[in-house]
Amino acid sequence: MNTRAMKLAVTLIGALLLGACASGPKPLDWQLEAKGAMERSVAAYMQGNSRVELAEFERARSQLARTGRADLLGTAELLHCATRVASLVFEPCAGFEMLRRDASEAQRAYADYLRGQVSPQSIAMLPAPQRAAAAGATGAVQGIADPLSQLVAAGVLLQTGKASPAVIDQAIETASAQGWRRPLLAWLNLQALRTEQSGDAEGAARLHRRIELTQGSASPVKAGK
Repeated sequence: MNTRAMKLAVTLIGALLLGACASGPKPLDWQLEAKGAMERSVAAYMQGNSRVELAEFERARSQLARTGRADLLGTAELLHCATRVASLVFEPCAGFEMLRRDASEAQRAYADYLRGQVSPQSIAMLPAPQRAAAAGATGAVQGIADPLSQLVAAGVLLQTGKASPAVIDQAIETASAQGWRRPLLAWLNLQALRTEQSGDAEGAARLHRRIELTQGSASPVKAGK
């Protein structure tokens, strides 16, 4: 995953791992290992590699558990769940909920945000790029520079019934530009379904061809055809 695409990961775990816990200017080995494992886990999930994603996530969990700090584990769980929302997998963030009682208010606000249930008074506790989307501003998605943050915001808007066609188009464009197969397929399938429901058979067929191409199942074009 490129540097720009990891801004959300850095926002969620970098400050905690490399700032609050560091005993000196040089990060400790476990901090670097946990941060690196989380970055690799996020990258693998977005690319559609579940085996690597889970292995790296467990490695990060193991490193963080050594600290006995619920806030560090909770942050990793939130990042893990954020990738699901970006890919339109809407399910309880079970790992974080087990830690909720010992989490910070900001972490609880972010967990609620991922479910599309953040309270108005908690919006100010969210990472800055997510606040407008949390308030329901569909135009906020395009203004988010970080690709993962942008897809998370789009996923939240979809959960709350506020995702406009422009939001869906932007999510597809973002996932495609990053080469993130998993969220790209999720958003393409959503758009294909809505296109079919609108009665646009030609548009739906075009989207299904793109889905097949993304899945790697499209037949190669033979020479002369």
